[in-house]
Amino acid sequence: MRRPGRWTLRTRLVVSALALIAVATAVIGTVTTVALRSHLYQQRDRQVHDFALRAGGPPQGARGGAPPLGKPLNFVTSGGAPIGAIGAQVDSKGQIVDGVVSVQKQNAGRPKLDDRELSAAELAALAGVPRDRESHTVEIPGLGDYLVEYGEGERGDFLVGVPLADAQSTVSTLIVVELCVTGAGLIAAALAGSSLVGVALRPLRRVAATATRVSELPLHKGEVALHERVPDAEADPRTEVGQVGAALNRMLDHVHSALDARQVSETRVRQFVADASHELRTPLASIRGYAELPRRSREETGPDTRQALRRIESEAERMTGLVEDLLLLARLDAGRPLSYEETDLTMLVVDAVSDARAAGRDHNWRLALPDEPVKVSGDGARLHQVLVNLLANARTHTPPGTTVTACVRPLGGGRAVALEVWDDGPGIPDKLLPHVFERFARGDVSRSRAADGPTSTGLGLAIVQAVVSAHRGTVSVESVPGSTVFTVRLPCEQSPPPTPA
Repeated sequence: MRRPGRWTLRTRLVVSALALIAVATAVIGTVTTVALRSHLYQQRDRQVHDFALRAGGPPQGARGGAPPLGKPLNFVTSGGAPIGAIGAQVDSKGQIVDGVVSVQKQNAGRPKLDDRELSAAELAALAGVPRDRESHTVEIPGLGDYLVEYGEGERGDFLVGVPLADAQSTVSTLIVVELCVTGAGLIAAALAGSSLVGVALRPLRRVAATATRVSELPLHKGEVALHERVPDAEADPRTEVGQVGAALNRMLDHVHSALDARQVSETRVRQFVADASHELRTPLASIRGYAELPRRSREETGPDTRQALRRIESEAERMTGLVEDLLLLARLDAGRPLSYEETDLTMLVVDAVSDARAAGRDHNWRLALPDEPVKVSGDGARLHQVLVNLLANARTHTPPGTTVTACVRPLGGGRAVALEVWDDGPGIPDKLLPHVFERFARGDVSRSRAADGPTSTGLGLAIVQAVVSAHRGTVSVESVPGSTVFTVRLPCEQSPPPTPA
């Protein structure tokens, strides 16, 4: 069972109501039982007192005394004495001389009141009763509890007692009835209370459902249509639940405004990046052309000039790559449609590894391909760029002699495919690992950058994630020293996403 601190609000309300009902019922039952017991014992007290007066007769010296009843203990079976009444004669020395108890017998099919003598153990229990003419509760062996009183009169001194069994039975029956009624009442109250509380908390559940739907929206990226609101019936500020609903609606309005502002800002930034990248392509091409022109000229140039021209051409080439990458990311962010067609992923891997082997001869390149071709529906050029970037990342950030393996394997009975690029290099630092797919993310000295070419932009893995997401796939990385694995998962068949308006 859950600890009380983890109970739901519904459970807490029902349990609290049941606890209050149980306490109230216990108080009422206790008071009723004590009152009934007191009343019954008062009746028995008056009864035993009258019984003692009748046993002794009028007090000594009183006028108009009642005539003797015959045998001293005949009063036990005389009229008015209850069944089970006890009478014991006491001599002048305070010793019990004789004692009887009334019993009911059958005589000719009819009940008849008779008496029997008390045993020694029963007489011994009576002997300890104080002679103060007050009633006392005494347990008589074999007979139960009795209310006993000492009385004296014209006929002598006696100890008389009436049984308490019927009074105790009545009290016990009342307690059992109270327990049964309380239990049944608590069960009925639990069922009814659970239903009533459930109905009362239904608006709160609707508010929670609205909050849950909002929490499942991808608020961290893209354009978000945040139209979820708590219904007006659950947003009435006159009720407690309505106050929560109204506060949630106000918060959602603020979030919606913030998301709209963020989307407008992101759209402007993406448009600026796309426009700037597009406009920079022409002057960069001109710079590269003018840098190559002196080399083709017949005029002799000095070594410093040639070195400067080579650096201009190298940096122009690097900036061209950066501009092309930024333009591609801007187009992917804007949701530009891809060219979907059936693409043989195994051939893309073979071609990409062949190019990587030519570019990085100081690395060991391996392939792990299935026997049958693996085909996916996607943009072949973009998927090839994913492979090129992953292999270039492994070549650039690992030392010479590192083994790089490209693996393709089907998943889920052919419904998806996994593309893995694995290397046994030094691994990615733990601090950098959560940010490797961010734009302009750079590794530190733990991953060698000695082979970092002039066209490295820090956008390769960001492009990988953008292209894979555009194909409705996922990309992940796991890295420890000696093993770094980039895993791309793509669905084998998919319909092209709708073209944004």
